[in-house]
Amino acid sequence: MRLGIDASNLRIGGGITHLVELLRAARPLEHGIDRVVVWTYGQMVSQLPSRPWLTVVPEPLLDRPLPLRLLWQTLRLTRLARQACDMLFAPGGIYAGSFRPFVTMSRNMLPFERRERQRYGLSWMGLRLALLRLAQSRGFRQASGVIFLSRYACSTVMNQVPGIKGEIVIIPHGVVPQFLAPPRPQRPLTDYSFAAPFRLLYVSILDVYKHQEQVVQAVALLRKEGLPVKLDLVGPAYPHVLSRLTTVLGELDPQGNFINYVGPLPYEELPGVNRDADAFVFASSCENMPNILLEAMASGLPIACARRGPMPEVLGEAGVYFDPEDPTSIAAALRALLFSPELRARWAEAAYQRARGFSWEQCAQQTFEFLAQVASGSGR
Repeated sequence: MRLGIDASNLRIGGGITHLVELLRAARPLEHGIDRVVVWTYGQMVSQLPSRPWLTVVPEPLLDRPLPLRLLWQTLRLTRLARQACDMLFAPGGIYAGSFRPFVTMSRNMLPFERRERQRYGLSWMGLRLALLRLAQSRGFRQASGVIFLSRYACSTVMNQVPGIKGEIVIIPHGVVPQFLAPPRPQRPLTDYSFAAPFRLLYVSILDVYKHQEQVVQAVALLRKEGLPVKLDLVGPAYPHVLSRLTTVLGELDPQGNFINYVGPLPYEELPGVNRDADAFVFASSCENMPNILLEAMASGLPIACARRGPMPEVLGEAGVYFDPEDPTSIAAALRALLFSPELRARWAEAAYQRARGFSWEQCAQQTFEFLAQVASGSGR
């Protein structure tokens, strides 16, 4: 069987990591798939692994503006797929062409979380999410198979999108081995000082549903209590969110004594950044499969986490939870970490052991098995 993969709309974050690690760990021949063709844009070509069964095809239109990329996916991809493959996989979540059969993925929960969409109000992002909801819902209904990343995502989408008739499977992401680091011994709070503070880390894009502002307010509350804590924020930013955060930082920490916005870093630097931290904060209120949380777990860090979406499904009882929209709730969770090295040690070890159960080898095996299964059921 020949498999085609549409990587046209995998542009940032977890989507790119997923495809790169999936292909790196894949053994498609075991599932009767002897050829895999990936259509993608120029910048992504060098990130994909070299395999004898893999052909990577850069498409010039995919380096052009969004309308031309959509036109390519709707018209040209259909012709390419008919010539080159028996099954099409669209991991980006959208496929509007006429080639059949195809399998798609649910990887963005924002279009299906009304409360989260409303944070954007009447804006281009709000309109974009509404259009994504329509496009993804249509794709889910027409697909021969849909891959979900978590039980939470599956339940939420299935309840909101009636008429999904294809086969359904839940296949979580894996964790890159470079992040795996056994927990370090936990020190009492008295070992820290304002000169050598307890370092909190939050890695994520600055966005309205990530609640960096509330985390900053919580850390400021702890500093007012005389607790030696510092917060590092790592990740790219939407300009209006960064502008608002800059204003808040000017009010709460004008000298930059305990809040440090690092900005975006190359992905390969993140394992080291995690290892330099004493604990991790994850305050997102909308996720499908939170790779960042999983990587923090694998890094052996004590974790304070938002009790929203799939986070309890991933972290389980291996951390302390909070309301991400309430700085006092976040501060209370952080106090629990700060004042109890015993709890920190227990949670860090439990999170590390849970993370070891998420592997890209398992993800790849289950994904290619499902693709072959769907193709067989579709008469291919």
